[in-house]
Amino acid sequence: MILHVESRADPHGDREPVAFLLGARRIAVATIVDRWIARDHSYYKVMGSDGDTYILRYAPQEREWELTLFQSHPR
Repeated sequence: MILHVESRADPHGDREPVAFLLGARRIAVATIVDRWIARDHSYYKVMGSDGDTYILRYAPQEREWELTLFQSHPR
């Protein structure tokens, strides 16, 4: 699923997510739990402001973000 992601440059110049739109909902990134940065893609495991976990993938060549995993936490 292609996403609209608000991002900023980290200290190394790589893009990191700050918030993203999931349908009509804006979800702020509360915490970046983990990240994997490779030549072709960067992956970010994030905890959203809604308490759920997401893995977002960024393709710098295409400048596109994609949702690759969603895990809902019991409320």
